[in-house]
Amino acid sequence: MSVRQYARDLGMGARFAVTGGREGWVRTTLTAVGVGMGVALLLLTTALPGVISARHAREDARQDYSFATTVRPEADDTVLLSATDTYWRSKPVRGRLLEPEGPKAPLPPGLSGFPARGEMVVSPELRRLLASDEGRLLRERLPYRITGTIGASGLLGSRELAYYAGAEGLEPRSGGARTERLASFGSQDRGDGETDPVLLMMVLVVFVALLLPVAVFIAAAVRFGGERRDRRLAALRLVGADSRTTRRIAAGEALAGSVLGLVIGTGLFLLGRQAAGSVEIMGESFFPDFVDPSPALAVLVAVAVPACAVLVTLFAMRSVVIEPLGVVRTAVPARRRLWWRLLVPLAGLAMLAPMLGQGRSDGEFNQYLVTGGVLLLLVGVTALLPWLVERVVARLGDGPLSWQLAVRRLQLSSGTAARTVNGVAVAVAGAIALQMLFAGVESQYVSDTGHDPARAQLEITLPDRARVAPAAEAVARTKGVRASVGLATGEIANRSRDPEASVGVVVGDCAALRELARLPSCHDGDAFLLKGPSHDTRFDSGMRSAVLRPGHRAYIDPAFADVPGLSVPFTVPSPLPEASFRADSLMPDADGLLLTPAALPARAAPSLSGEIFVRADGSLPDFQEYVRNTAAKVDPVAEVMTMSASETSGKYASLRTGLFIGAAFVLTLVGASLLVSQVEQLRERRKLLSTLVAVGTRRRTLGLSVLWQASVPIALGLVLATVVGVTLGAVLLRMTATPVAVDWAGVLSMTAVATAVIVAVTLLSLPPLLRMVRPEGLRTE
Repeated sequence: MSVRQYARDLGMGARFAVTGGREGWVRTTLTAVGVGMGVALLLLTTALPGVISARHAREDARQDYSFATTVRPEADDTVLLSATDTYWRSKPVRGRLLEPEGPKAPLPPGLSGFPARGEMVVSPELRRLLASDEGRLLRERLPYRITGTIGASGLLGSRELAYYAGAEGLEPRSGGARTERLASFGSQDRGDGETDPVLLMMVLVVFVALLLPVAVFIAAAVRFGGERRDRRLAALRLVGADSRTTRRIAAGEALAGSVLGLVIGTGLFLLGRQAAGSVEIMGESFFPDFVDPSPALAVLVAVAVPACAVLVTLFAMRSVVIEPLGVVRTAVPARRRLWWRLLVPLAGLAMLAPMLGQGRSDGEFNQYLVTGGVLLLLVGVTALLPWLVERVVARLGDGPLSWQLAVRRLQLSSGTAARTVNGVAVAVAGAIALQMLFAGVESQYVSDTGHDPARAQLEITLPDRARVAPAAEAVARTKGVRASVGLATGEIANRSRDPEASVGVVVGDCAALRELARLPSCHDGDAFLLKGPSHDTRFDSGMRSAVLRPGHRAYIDPAFADVPGLSVPFTVPSPLPEASFRADSLMPDADGLLLTPAALPARAAPSLSGEIFVRADGSLPDFQEYVRNTAAKVDPVAEVMTMSASETSGKYASLRTGLFIGAAFVLTLVGASLLVSQVEQLRERRKLLSTLVAVGTRRRTLGLSVLWQASVPIALGLVLATVVGVTLGAVLLRMTATPVAVDWAGVLSMTAVATAVIVAVTLLSLPPLLRMVRPEGLRTE
């Protein structure tokens, strides 16, 4: 067989696909739409590395934290910058105050000039928000006149809220303070730290679990119109074509549909790419130019999809005997064998077995074994499901007429039914495994903050040299605030320079100190010794006692080797009564010296940092916004944080967000592909359905038969997906050295979502069904 003849047969099949009249075009279009949706999602996936890289590049270009241990000297090429980040409800707002110190001061990306004092340059989304009634409270917090718009080069996404405002009198501080002096913007070193092997393994599993259903859907889409195609191929055999030629012609038809699907998928991708600038997914937005597929991966998709169409068709035709007078597929097919189907998931388990119990102790997981093992386990669903459907439907008994119609159809074409739900089963199996994995390792990435949100809902961190008491009073007068507790913190050491150890100092009135500890008695001017729960591990033996020895001369705000300090002399009071730590302390890490305001030397006050804890009326809408507005009036650099009992690792949270976004796209593809497949099957059975209606079958009966026909395979698929998903999830948990526990709530939620998709697809397929069962469906051309 020459390449030329092979190409000629493929070309003939492609011509049949596009010159077969209305019927041929409908079949080819359905195939192209099914393939196109998968191609669009594949192209989007190939663009994800570019999206991440582009966002990181933008973030690095505008990076403005130096964490210098000394303050840079003022020059004509420096700028003072204060971070004034805030939140609008649950959405972050990036804010910066700028004060150029010379004509050569560096500009942040996205700005063409520095805003003057009282003016600000804003992102397009922030401009829209401030101009709306919704942003009235935020407008009070940003009392600047808008004079410009931040360019795209200075933003991470089209929906990001950000602003730069002009200021005067900013004072820089060293050590990563919120006000710094910079000579340039940007960073070449992201400093992401040590790579977490468990997170890397989870990334691999997420990509495999999300992309494999797409490949399954594409493979199913290229086999649309199988029965009508077989009749055409039988006619070709009648005019002299041999069996191999007919198979190549069939592959040519699938090739044409897949190429057209590439065009449709590319169009859908470009539409989605353009829409990326106007949508926000789980708090993340992007610019259209971020969604740029890797050329190599895009070429791989363009080659792999048509090749997959040809190979899948040739493989499927191996079990079909096409003769001049008909197709043997209409006879009872040979029973499917189980043994080789079990080898696929068993091979996947064998690839994952060497990594069981590895956890983080043995370095990174072998990415090839992880990818291959997960891939084979999920592919095992597609291998086992046809066998399971065939065995079960062959034993289904009698029932209503709608049930009998559905069962008989499934018994005659169990392979088609299994092929339709294969993608759903694979998606659910992967989702269940990921749900178990994320639930199992979540405790490793979620830490206890020690805070009790019931005692304080917000914490305001004031900059150095801030006056805490007046700020706490202003917050207490804010709408929606029931109480505020102001505390100032600093350090004390037994030497003024290069101290070997330092101890914490907390300053507050008696009422405020009682929020941290139980005091024997308290008057202004008293001091107390507090032993917090962490003091035994923070200091060497005797070091803490040496610093806080009664009558000992120590120094508040000592000068470290690389950080200057005021080094204010302080004589530790004698006696120094001990306070007992409160389990529900507002400062879980408080430890050391507690002072009332009169006990603190006046010279030491500027060295302290202030914190205000807020108890608010949670029933008042937007109470947080009122507090944030007050904090901004007290000091624009003040930071308001929501108190929570736990905090989640940023990388873990980002991966979880990416999983949810990807799952949303795959779920959309699941529903759309199932709907196209259902319409294609109804179209093939149009004459049969019209005949049944013509002889008196009720349309309600046919509608129920369609529901049963969809429900039985999906129910079997969900059972198989649950078994495989739980098995894969257990193996992945064992690989991370995490105790195996089945997240039944997650399993039920995944199966409920899949069931809802099937019900929705069935309901959407009823209108086409009602149109197809009209008497006109008996006409033929």
